[in-house]
Formats: sequence, structure tokens, C-alpha cells
Amino acid sequence: MHLPMKKTFGFCWQSDTRITQFGNGLLEKYIHATSGNPCGITGSLFLVLSGPVLVIAFLSIFHLIISGDEEFQQKKSSKNPGVRLWTFPVLVDGPLGVVSAAEFIGILLFVVYVIWALYAYVFQSLNRISGEDLTLMEGRIMFLKMMGGHLGSMGLFCMAFLFLPVARGSVLLRFINIPFEHATRYHVWLGHLTMVLFTLHGLLYIVGWAMEGNLLQKLLSWKDIGVAILPGVISLFAGLLMWVTSLPPVRKWNFELFFYTHQLYVVFVLGLALHVGDFIFSMAAGGIFLFMLDRFLRLCQSRRTVDIISAKSLPCGTVELVLSKPGNLRYNALSFVFLQIRELSWLQWHPFSVSSSPLDGKYHLSILIKVLGEWTARLRGSIMDISEAEQPASPSQPRPKLTASVEGPYGHEAPYHLMYENLILVAGGIGISPFLAILSDILHRVNEGRPCLPRNILIVWAVKRSNELPLLSTMDLESICPYFYDKLNLEISIYVTRESDPPLEEGDIHNVTVSSVCPMSKGCGMSVLVGTGDSIWSGLYVISSTLGFVILLGILYIFYINPYSISTWWYKGLLFSGCMLASVVIFGGLVVGLWHLWEKKISAREEYEENRLKPGMVQHNEDVANLFQKNHTSITTIQYGSRPDFKGMIPCNARFCLAYVTQQGRFDDMHLMGVICIFCEYKYEIIMTDFKLFLYSVIQNHFQIS
Repeated sequence: MHLPMKKTFGFCWQSDTRITQFGNGLLEKYIHATSGNPCGITGSLFLVLSGPVLVIAFLSIFHLIISGDEEFQQKKSSKNPGVRLWTFPVLVDGPLGVVSAAEFIGILLFVVYVIWALYAYVFQSLNRISGEDLTLMEGRIMFLKMMGGHLGSMGLFCMAFLFLPVARGSVLLRFINIPFEHATRYHVWLGHLTMVLFTLHGLLYIVGWAMEGNLLQKLLSWKDIGVAILPGVISLFAGLLMWVTSLPPVRKWNFELFFYTHQLYVVFVLGLALHVGDFIFSMAAGGIFLFMLDRFLRLCQSRRTVDIISAKSLPCGTVELVLSKPGNLRYNALSFVFLQIRELSWLQWHPFSVSSSPLDGKYHLSILIKVLGEWTARLRGSIMDISEAEQPASPSQPRPKLTASVEGPYGHEAPYHLMYENLILVAGGIGISPFLAILSDILHRVNEGRPCLPRNILIVWAVKRSNELPLLSTMDLESICPYFYDKLNLEISIYVTRESDPPLEEGDIHNVTVSSVCPMSKGCGMSVLVGTGDSIWSGLYVISSTLGFVILLGILYIFYINPYSISTWWYKGLLFSGCMLASVVIFGGLVVGLWHLWEKKISAREEYEENRLKPGMVQHNEDVANLFQKNHTSITTIQYGSRPDFKGMIPCNARFCLAYVTQQGRFDDMHLMGVICIFCEYKYEIIMTDFKLFLYSVIQNHFQIS
């Protein structure tokens, strides 16, 4: 090696060693200073590594309670143009999709950590090996094992964040206003990185043991003191199964295989706890604990059977379900729910956008379901069977029924649709569902004089055939806001892409009837036990469970582990995991029980039947022709055999469409009409807000902007 290179190499080595020694020295001093606590090193590491996550969660709870459910204020949305990190797109075309500036900073931090950690650990390992009297083979084996251990610690660091994005009702996600459906991409990114590190961790050890000639013996070993190998092998195998089945080709080929295989996360986490013991597992326990809290609360909510107030089967193959809910369960127009129909499957949960506004009524919400697969086809068939069984041939003949369970609602905390004067909503087919909720919410607010910025709304809707048009008739505009056209400039442009002409004479095109309607009201609404619900109760649930965990862990160490000198690593890891689970079930379950009793007490006071049913919701053989013509004819234009003519845009895959749209908004004139271009992705669909893009000509034509 040349002398200058040697000097550079040695300088980097010494600098890195000093930094690493400084960090290790601080950690050793902290552990020594806190070694007097009953939980020993486990308590010290849990406090310094997992504690910050829980502290931030507590602060988020207090923030949500103090801020409360503030009514949208017009002044809050009057923001000056500027670059916003959460919405400004940095990467628009790549394997990660559209990445905002804030997301790019987060990715960069993780990449820097991985590079720095690899660099530091390599030099640390080489430094240690150079001080040992080893043969070349022994040095290689030792290097492989040391790097395997370091890669495992790096994977554990990533795992500390892995479960945070998939906690659907997480107070952390609510605090930073990132809904669950958007945060799942962070889980995907972290999952890939974590599994790469854990896989390399296992491979390096396997190669090292193979070089030693004791591979099988090592893989099956289960030591009491030190790392237990066999639980780690089982955990890694479960992780690899989840990883492989989550890859896009496999997930698209068989989603159920991906979904059911992902339930192996229990084996993955428990195997890790047995593998490394309590004090190492405590480093990643904070995020896992918050996920356990969310999962238990979802389990409690989903146990309730929810009343289906009514079910419509529309001619286009779309089903409208109206679900009962308590008046104190709040949601917004950008929400969605997970639905299970037990007569169809006990295991399948499907997400659907809410198509109604919370102002439509306190005691119900609506969803629209397009019949596109086996589950939805069976749902429509069940509704038809129930409708036909309303006059059974025999009085003793059992009547079919539908039993629904619901998780949610979930979604954005902020009402983004109320923050801009001009809205352009582009939808295809059943994608109109969330826009119906948005439009209904705006009309209610305009009619009631509530704060609401939108004054110009353009809906661009593309459908395959004209029999889908009655979807608009599920909402009576005039009944919501009489003479709304005096207060709101609303235009609806419809494109029927697979029909060149109206199938019937003009004037009769929308003269269709609802095929079946089946009222099934029994008075059982959705449960309010949801993390996105009441901030006080959800906050008490998190705080009590966390304090309960600390109490149980302290009792365990004071009265069992320390007096009986329990030193088995895997057993202590199992006890640590058991404390996490017990605190959620016992202490969290106590709060959940009180929350449930409070819900029943509040519900009993409310006038349950008042405003419960949406007008016209349970009419049989409802004729929607007059309703459509009354509400939509004057504001609707229908074009047959054509698609929306967006300048510079051609039909393509949704992912590439999204990349193209965002790229145009970033590289074109960034200050269009004094408003900076931003990007907002919502529920796997595209919503462009204050975007130039290819909608500039549409804005000019419809809103007369020069």
C-alpha cells in the first residue's frame, strides 16, 4: 500500500475509533450510573433506547388532547406560498415512487447511518483482529462473526422503527398527521432494509460456522447464557417467508398468501426475544409495544357485530352499505374503514372509502363497494337473496342475514379538502366514492354557514359504461343545500369511455331503478374503541398500559428474577415479552372496559332514532331518474367515446402517471398564480392540490384564471 494511502487509511481509522470509543464510553457511564435500578441493564437500555419513543407518544397524546377536535378555521388555510417539506416532491420516478422532501431526508438519515455503522464496525473489527495472534483462517472466521453480530445490531436498530408505521391508530401518526395508509410505505422500506441486514447477519454466521466445520451443531444450539441460536434461526426463517411473499410479484399474484404469511410476525418477534434475551430485545421494544397496543384495541373493536341499516344493489354492479354508528364516533370526509362480513369469510377484511360526510347524520356512515372479485360478488348475491326473502315462501323458512364487523374509521386528521378555494377532483369508476363524501361535506358546510374555503369545484369522472352514472344519485344535492348553485360553482364532467352514443333516447339515459334494498336495522352501532377516536380515552389507554408494563417488569425483577438469580437469557426474553403482553391485556384492558361502559352510557342518553336514516335510504325499487335530472343535469356534461383531454397526458399505468404528473409540477414554473406546486397522495389514488401540471388548461377554462 502506498504511503499517502496508508496515512489516509490510518487517520480515518483513528478518527472513527475515537468517535466509537466516545459513544461507547458515554453508554458505559450511563449504564454504570443507572445500574442501581431493580431491572439492571435491561431497565437502563430500555429507558435510553425505547424510552424516547414512548415519551414522544405521551407528548403526542397531550398535544392531541389540548388541541382537541378544533373546527376548521378559514384563517388556518390562508398560507403563504412556500416549499413545504411534507408535500414538495424530490424523487418522482424510481422504485420508491414519489418521495417528498421530508421523506427523502428520512431516507438519507437511514442511509447515512447504515454506511457510517458499516464503516465503523469494519474498522473496529479489523482493529480487534490485528491485536490477536491468529492464523489467516482464524482471522477470517473471527471477522465474519464480528461483522455478523454488528449487522444484527444494525437490523435491531431498524426494527425499533419497523412497527411504528403499521399501528393504524397510532398517536405518533396522528401527531404528525400521516394517515396509516400512507405510512405503510415506510414500513415497506424499513422492512426491506431490516431483512437485508438480518439476512446478511445470518449468512455471515453460517459461512463462519461452515468454515469451522460445526454448522449443524451451531444452528441447533440453544444456550442458556448468551445468544440462543435456534430461536434466531426460526425467527429469521419466519422473516424470510414474510419478506419473500411481500415482494410485488408475489403479492400481486396471491394477496392472501402475502396477508396470511404476514401473521408470522408473532413468531418473528417472539423468536427474536428468545434469541437475544431481555436487555438486547429492550432496545427495539418501544415500537413493538405501541403496535401491540394498537392491535389489541383493533381486536376489541372488531369483536362487535355492526348493524347494516340498509344495503342497495345498484344496476352497475355497485353495492351501497349504510352502517350504524354511535353519535360520538367522529370521522371526516377522507376516512375509510375495514369491513368484514362473517357470512362470507371470518378472515377477510377489506378497506373501503367512506362515501358519506359526518354531517349527513350522526348515526350512520355509507360505503360504496364495486363488484370486482369473488368476495364482492358473493356480497351482492347475499343482498339479492335477502331482498328476495322478504316474502318467504314458508313462514318457518329461515331468513338469510348479513353479520358485519368494522375497524376504523381511519384517515387524515386535517380536512385538506376545506383548505383551498379551487378543487379539481379526478376519479375513475368507483374512485368517485371519497369525492362524494367531500362534496357532501362541502355542501353541508355551505348550507349551515360553517367555515369552508372551496367555492369552485370541478369533478372529472371517467367511467366505462353509462350504467355507472347513477352512482352520483346516491347523494341528493338539493336536499343537502337548496339552491347550492348560487353559493358554489360546481361542474361535473363525465366521460363514458366504452360507449360511443347514449344507449337510450336522450332524457331516458338515467332512467334506471335500484335492483334491491334490504333494511336490516337492529340498533347495534360501530364501536368507538379506535385509536383515532376519543383522544382522552385513547391517551389513557396508552399511558396506563405503559405504566402497567413498567410496574409488572419491576415486580418481576424484584420478586422473581433478582431473588432467584435468573440468568438464562432466552427465558428472561420470554418473561420480558410476557410483561409487554400482560400490561396491554390487563392494564390496557381495564381502560378499554371503562371506555366501553362510557360509550354505552353516552349512547343511552342520545336520541338514537333521530336523524338515523338518510332520506330515501330504504326505498324499494327506487327510481333514480328524477333524482339525477333534478340535481345533476344543469351542472353535468357527458361525453361518450372519449377520455379526459389533459394536455401532455396519455392513458398509462397509474404509477407512471403519478410520476409524470409530479415531475411536471416540479420542473415547470413552480409559482403558478402565486401558489407553489405541492403533491398529496391519498389512499392509493391521486389528488392534486394547487398543482399546475397538466390541469392548468382545465383551470383556465373553468375558473377563468388568466
